[in-house]
Order: sequence, then C-alpha cells, then structure tokens
Amino acid sequence: MAGQVLIGKVGMVTTGVRGGALPGEVRVVVGGLPHYYLAFCADPVAAGAKVLVINDRGYRQVDVEPWDQPEQDVEGIPTGHP
Repeated sequence: MAGQVLIGKVGMVTTGVRGGALPGEVRVVVGGLPHYYLAFCADPVAAGAKVLVINDRGYRQVDVEPWDQPEQDVEGIPTGHP
C-alpha cells in the first residue's frame, strides 16, 4: 500500500498502542479491504479507539494520533468507501 494512500485515513486500534517506541496494531480500510499495521503514537491509545494515520514508516508500520471526529477520513470521504 503506497504511503500517500494511508496518510489521512482513519483506522481502528485492534491491539492497544502502548506509546512511544512500543507499538500496537491498527486496522485501516483502504479500497474496501482491511489492512493491519503496527502503529506508533507518542501516547498510549486503547483498543477500540479511532486513530488518524499521520505517517507511513514503510514495512507495514504507521504513526497515528487519536481521532475523535465523525466517521470519515481527513479528505471527507466516509471510511469504508474507496
């Protein structure tokens, strides 16, 4: 998955992100298909929380931050839609 496709997507934390250098796992739907990534965030984020992908590290690793906005990506496209 190309990095520019991931940045700005909203995902769901499946395994809690522990914060700092300790990752968790997120599910991000891209093109209607779920993809799973190791996720890093400065602060811990609990499983079940929504997050925004802010950076693609490559090798299925992303940087995220908590996201409490309505169910849509930054571009305004509802999540789950291509």
